[in-house]
Amino acid sequence: MPIQAAASAREILVRLHDVMAARTPAQAKLNQVVNIIGEAMHSEVCSIYLLREGCLELFATRGLGQEAVHVTKLALGEGLVGTIAQNVEILNLDEAASHPAFVYRPETGEDKFHSFAGVPIIRRERAVGVLAVQHAEPRPYADVEIEALQTVAMVLSELIANAGLIDTAAAGARPQSTASIRIMGQKLVDGMAVGCAVFHQPRIVIEHTVAEDTEAERHRVYAAFDKMREQIDRMTREAEFGVDGEHREVLETYKMFAYDEGWGRRINEAIDSGLTAEAAIERVQQRTRQRMRQIDDPLLADRMHDLEDLANRLLRIVSGQMSTAAQLGLRQDAILIARNLGPAELLEYDRRRLKGVILEEGSLTAHVTIVARAMGVPVLGRARDIRRQVAEGDLLLLDVTEGQAIARPTPAMEEAFEAKLALRQKRRAAFAALKDVPPVTRDGHRVTLMVNAGLRDDVHALDLTGADGIGLFRTEFQFLVSATLPQRERQQRLYREVLDNAGSRPVVFRTVDIGGDKALPYLRDDNAEDEENPAMGWRALRVALERDGLMKAQARALLEAGAGRTLNVMFPMVSEPWEFDEARALFEAQRSWLSARGRRLPTQVRYGAMLEVPALAEQLDVLLPRVDFLSIGTNDLTQFLFAADRANPKLAERYDWLSPSILRFLKRIVDQARAADVPVAVCGEMGGRPLEAMALIGLGLDRLSITPAAVGPVKAMVRSLDLAELQGQVSRLLADPPKTLRTELAAWAAGTGVELA
Repeated sequence: MPIQAAASAREILVRLHDVMAARTPAQAKLNQVVNIIGEAMHSEVCSIYLLREGCLELFATRGLGQEAVHVTKLALGEGLVGTIAQNVEILNLDEAASHPAFVYRPETGEDKFHSFAGVPIIRRERAVGVLAVQHAEPRPYADVEIEALQTVAMVLSELIANAGLIDTAAAGARPQSTASIRIMGQKLVDGMAVGCAVFHQPRIVIEHTVAEDTEAERHRVYAAFDKMREQIDRMTREAEFGVDGEHREVLETYKMFAYDEGWGRRINEAIDSGLTAEAAIERVQQRTRQRMRQIDDPLLADRMHDLEDLANRLLRIVSGQMSTAAQLGLRQDAILIARNLGPAELLEYDRRRLKGVILEEGSLTAHVTIVARAMGVPVLGRARDIRRQVAEGDLLLLDVTEGQAIARPTPAMEEAFEAKLALRQKRRAAFAALKDVPPVTRDGHRVTLMVNAGLRDDVHALDLTGADGIGLFRTEFQFLVSATLPQRERQQRLYREVLDNAGSRPVVFRTVDIGGDKALPYLRDDNAEDEENPAMGWRALRVALERDGLMKAQARALLEAGAGRTLNVMFPMVSEPWEFDEARALFEAQRSWLSARGRRLPTQVRYGAMLEVPALAEQLDVLLPRVDFLSIGTNDLTQFLFAADRANPKLAERYDWLSPSILRFLKRIVDQARAADVPVAVCGEMGGRPLEAMALIGLGLDRLSITPAAVGPVKAMVRSLDLAELQGQVSRLLADPPKTLRTELAAWAAGTGVELA
């Protein structure tokens, strides 16, 4: 029968407090614990497994065979218990044997029990054991029962740690090592840096979990909330970079979380169950981490990271362990190490000493990434287990360009890194010197190089690189960093500022590409099921045409922002010509509506389509007479052509932009567009790599929209090649193609002096 979580947990904790205080052997305490939990939850079975020497050993049980104690052992990932510990997740099953990981051990006698619920026992963010209950009756456990189990598991963590039963290696202690180690990760903010490892915050070990006075604990939390909100308000006011921009919106969203009443209510409920203030915050934080592991939506995961950042801050305040590395001050050049960071925490650091950041988690759309980009701090994410492999003070060589960091490098490694860093700086200086030089081939053909952008600050790249304009402005970035749907006036202000800063240089605005893997919580369809293939799902133009209020607001914002000048609008994910027609008609209707009310409008509106769905290439003869320009999105197009997820490392070799299939496909598009006298460009990562860009130019493409950092290298490549020779070589290779043109094109470039740095 379901129980009331707080009442049941409080009853159990009161009884456990006496057990923990008693002077009895650890085994006797655990035997009492399983009986107390079993009785309170009316459970036929209650078992405790602890991680010892890499295996989960049955340490105590009520209901299973006593002869199985210290005999039954499961490896991490083995059986239900091993799965819980390995994934640090909860299992709640009405029929345990139906789970694919189920393993039966005869000595336990558990074959007569059907339902099963297990929660991890967590110490320093790692599972050091499992607490499980079972019933003969097949039934799922209620949420309140799972909540009670999780609360009790926190107290168990303290009990077994004090009894010396925790395996120190399992608890997260880092093996002592002085050897060099290479740590791989995800490129978040490009750059190279050298510095000593500094941990963002010391681990806070909660010494007392059971509250003596719940009201006193509640007042401690209220005081900590007041202090934390005061800190956040001050940081928001004192942010160093300007008053506007996406990073400002990020901080406002972060501030919103600090004032979230639901979060405070959950901490109060944990205190009601009998936990101290510190344990209650940690209890809610553990729940947040477990939810994060189940979230596929990157935007929601990033928002959960912000909430955990605030929980860390609150925990430090309430425990009196306030000092982070930022508060203590950086004494030398530092590479910051953290599991994750919130945007406000990053802002606390001395930017003269902070050279780079390495995160165990993180993502390209995370708030901290956006702020780090604005600060110019390189960031490597998804660096698995770095906090176990690196010690405070270790020298680190951070190379985000290569997606790696080297800890405790040898002198030879340092020398090689310094040489590469010097060469990078030299090349950057050489590329900067090309800023005002046009990208013209040796035989006199002009190539148009534009940049991709999405943030207000990205527009400054035009002046820094000498690019010809913005070939792709991703308007969805404003939506992704906002807690609510951006109002039309705010959108209009951003678009006008971008156009003003671009001056006479063209800007191509892509309408919002949201949905799929870029879901927005405020546009979520509660009746929609999760998509198995979000990249090919309800996204981009499909969303905009169905929810046309979103697109109408954006159309008005763009049209009013473009008053008195040429406005370039591009629609993403066009699959068939009729979709382009409907999108254009929607814009034209808004144009007429504004005109009828005497609003100033653009002198010209040019409409384009992104070709990233292969089906559209089969109707180019229908589409081309209707568009003013065409852009090829090589990222999505290639994965659709190959049926290969670009994020899957196992398919990396099959996702080759220089395969004959891709290049022949692109050649047909370019030839058709040229015959129809429609300008065609490539906007995607492919055009930003010198070798791939050379191949595209060899196909007849003369317009590329790339990342700002790629403009210099691609411009140097363009100025070093002979277009006629290149086109002849590409034609010969495509006529009788090898498996990939990569090796042949690289050899041709080396032999003809083409610069591919």
